Amino acid sequence: MMLRPLSLALLLGVAACKPATDPKLACTQDAEDSTPTPAGAKAFVQKANEELKRLWTESSTAEWIKNNFITDDTERNAASANERLLAYQSEAAKRATAFKGLPLDAETARMLYLLRIASPVLPDPEKRLEMTTLAAGLEGHYGKGKDPKGRDLEVLSNIVRTSRSYDELLDAWVSWHDTSKSQRAAYQRFVELQNEGARGAGFTNMGDMWRAGYDMTPEAFEAETDRLWQEVKPLYDALHCYVRGRLQQHYGKDKIPDGKPIPAHLLGNMWAQEWGNVYGLVEPYPGVAKLDVTAALVAQAWDAKKMVKTGEAFFTSLGMAPLPPTFWERSLFTKPADREVVCHASAWDVTYSNDLRIKMCIQPREEDLVTVHHELGHNYYYQAYYKLPVLFQAGAHDGFHEAIGDALALSMTPRYLTQLGLAPELPADPKVVINVQMKDALVRVAFLPFGKLIDQWRWDVFSGKTAPGDYQKAWWALRQKYQGVASAVPRGEDAFDPGAKYHVPANVPYTRYFLARILQFQFYKSLCEKAGHKGPLHECSFYGSKEAGAALQKMLAMGASQPWPDALEALTGTRAMSGSALLEYFAPLRAWLAEQNAGQQCGW
Repeated sequence: MMLRPLSLALLLGVAACKPATDPKLACTQDAEDSTPTPAGAKAFVQKANEELKRLWTESSTAEWIKNNFITDDTERNAASANERLLAYQSEAAKRATAFKGLPLDAETARMLYLLRIASPVLPDPEKRLEMTTLAAGLEGHYGKGKDPKGRDLEVLSNIVRTSRSYDELLDAWVSWHDTSKSQRAAYQRFVELQNEGARGAGFTNMGDMWRAGYDMTPEAFEAETDRLWQEVKPLYDALHCYVRGRLQQHYGKDKIPDGKPIPAHLLGNMWAQEWGNVYGLVEPYPGVAKLDVTAALVAQAWDAKKMVKTGEAFFTSLGMAPLPPTFWERSLFTKPADREVVCHASAWDVTYSNDLRIKMCIQPREEDLVTVHHELGHNYYYQAYYKLPVLFQAGAHDGFHEAIGDALALSMTPRYLTQLGLAPELPADPKVVINVQMKDALVRVAFLPFGKLIDQWRWDVFSGKTAPGDYQKAWWALRQKYQGVASAVPRGEDAFDPGAKYHVPANVPYTRYFLARILQFQFYKSLCEKAGHKGPLHECSFYGSKEAGAALQKMLAMGASQPWPDALEALTGTRAMSGSALLEYFAPLRAWLAEQNAGQQCGW
């Protein structure tokens, strides 16, 4: 069946106009008068919401199918759907600029702002299709990636997660990173098209367009992320120093010298973004507290559905509604044996009408239990705002969306895990506190510089500061600068190591995750206060608190209808993002690390 192209009248929104006898929705642009008016702006955004809901649903449906059935056909189908969406968004973004400077009501002005920053503008349909085809191919290649031995990311990640052999780890790490080599040229062309589309939308490059989505100028936003990083960097530096010292004891100083970066393949994660899997090598007080949640999940034969039901139960304990029945019918919880899928965990509202789903290859692991809570945080955000106009169906900014489930995961205290039967009753011992905080910091604190540097690399690529011939050099320079990690073997410019991280080929902005690691502690502290918690912050669980749930639901229901400082203030009482709650949470560990690192050669 051949679909008719959208008409110019529809793209410009004038189809929503009524005859001039209706003063509320009078047409404002006709042969006699082409001057934009407030009434015309209101009619335009009304029609844009209708069309975008239809096109976003069409696009997300195609993306869902492509992610769950990776074939050339599904990639082509998704590319076509996204091209149609991009065509409309391009025209809508251009049209929205015509209303700048008019005296508009706050809701209409907000919608026009969101339209202007939503999409690159590529008038040429051939280039639009080329860009969406490249996007589908890059993501599809990642999902299908295998090394010469036929090992995929799941197999290779399990080696990195569990092995303690230096050479075996290096082989798995190199094998996965080499799968992205062939995508370098495609990514370079994709960047060119993205930048062309950003210029069409009135931005210098795509990096500026991304940064404009935070209710501040791109320059101010970059300065804000730098400020937040400097706030939390001393804690990361202390953790890095301690972990490097412990890894030296296992692998030797010949492999990990003093004052040098840590080899990226030794930190228990394919991208060295979270270090929780090396806890056994760096445990402060071995044997003081059994914290092996993964072993408990395996021993008790927890399956994927039970893990998801446990996540849902946390939200419902706060007074929120259960997930709809269709969630359980339509989600993907485990990796199918009969087809290729993108296992990278994600949450969806496919039709923007409470059609909630997750897509995840769940295994009985602690990190997967945490990820379940994270993904359900997205779902409950979707559920809170799905009745808003579709332009407002988003987080206050994308970092908010990523922080919700993780704020709940902070409430997965040892006491909560004991309630679930996944941890024994732990004694009131300061050594237990340090062990628990170390385990937590290896995930939440270790991630911070990685969360910042991914987009720093892309901003530099988009701006031209990093030329295509320097992709690798710039990537590893940032990995060393921010994380203090490095490749143990030379990685020449024939490689494309950024492409070995899902969010780069999938073109998903990443600063949201850095902001989320800051915001989740702000949200958590506020929700603990609403729940009436007294005592050290790290001991709080607001599980079961209807007061905390009501406060959270109020913020979630705002969606993107207000600038993010308004949403932040609604929950926390402050309008500024801050790392102070994170530092308060880890106060015991910070003091302990200072003692442990005394006399050590820290830094890199």
